[in-house]
Amino acid sequence: MPSKSEKKRIIFIGAGAVGSYLGGWLSHTGHDVTFVDMWDEQVEKIRKNGLHVDGPHESFVVYPTMFHLHENELLAREEKFDIGFVAVKAYDTPWAATFINKFVKPDGFIVSSQNTWTDPAVAEAVGADRAVGLVMSSISVAMWQAGKVERPGETRRRDHGHIVFRAGNHDGSDSPRLHELIDILDPVDGGKVTTNLWGERWAKLGQNSMGNPVAASSGMGMADLNKHARGRELQIRLAQEVAAVGLALGHDVENFGGKSAKQWSEASRGDVYELLDAELLEKSSGANWRPSMAQDVVKGRPTEIYQMNGFVCQEGSKVGIDTPVNAAMTNVIRGIDAKEIESGFENVDRVLKSAGY
Repeated sequence: MPSKSEKKRIIFIGAGAVGSYLGGWLSHTGHDVTFVDMWDEQVEKIRKNGLHVDGPHESFVVYPTMFHLHENELLAREEKFDIGFVAVKAYDTPWAATFINKFVKPDGFIVSSQNTWTDPAVAEAVGADRAVGLVMSSISVAMWQAGKVERPGETRRRDHGHIVFRAGNHDGSDSPRLHELIDILDPVDGGKVTTNLWGERWAKLGQNSMGNPVAASSGMGMADLNKHARGRELQIRLAQEVAAVGLALGHDVENFGGKSAKQWSEASRGDVYELLDAELLEKSSGANWRPSMAQDVVKGRPTEIYQMNGFVCQEGSKVGIDTPVNAAMTNVIRGIDAKEIESGFENVDRVLKSAGY
């Protein structure tokens, strides 16, 4: 447990799966955690019965302070917080970052604990010098019912030599606040300070863009998808475009999906394709987990497709990189969001054929 001097007052805007898992752990380890959320049932359930956290660790229940979004006037009477976490969907970033900023101390900082390229929106709302990017690599969580969050697996990722949390400043500098953030997250899983936030963020975008929409459009878990050659091909073609765009933009893209960005970008070479295909095939016997976008589709909530694969297309146009697979994938998920298309494995072929594969 942290000492009195180390104990932090932490506020989360967003008590969905990621926010609840991180905030639940921070509460469990002795920090003073407050959530603000828009889901009425979630707030009331946790107020009454606590937040139940399951995962590759001992299960526990915590009782963080909960506020409905409309109770911001009551929240304003509270002592200001040391750290704020933005843990909402990417499309809600601008207003959520603006909202949370006023509750954090002038010398505190705001953390983007989200998927996609949300950091610029956070910086615009709170100031780049006050913003910290937190890239979370290969950690899956889900919340299928109010008041209970779960993480799959039997061991933490650090037990396999993988670093989950990568915290970075927007200007690439090192600073004490980054080390402080990694320290308080250490009970959750392994982390490090990075001076390559944009390379880490693009790698995470690559991982998300190749997996999330394929699971969402097919209605399948990742292990089952990897059993099918066309399921693997769609992931490879998506990753190929994402990697090519990131490298063309000048980012020092970190490894993702078990291979380097350069390897993904060269998937058109037969020998490289076989290597990438084998990498995905090896993952066909693991946890058949549905990533966040697939969970959104099941719940009938809007996806982050425009902030994910749609963003890749937008950035690709700036550097002259064609992204037909990501464009076709974006269009299919748009159709699912609009309830014009149903999830099913046939969407894998639909995307590939539309892009010329």
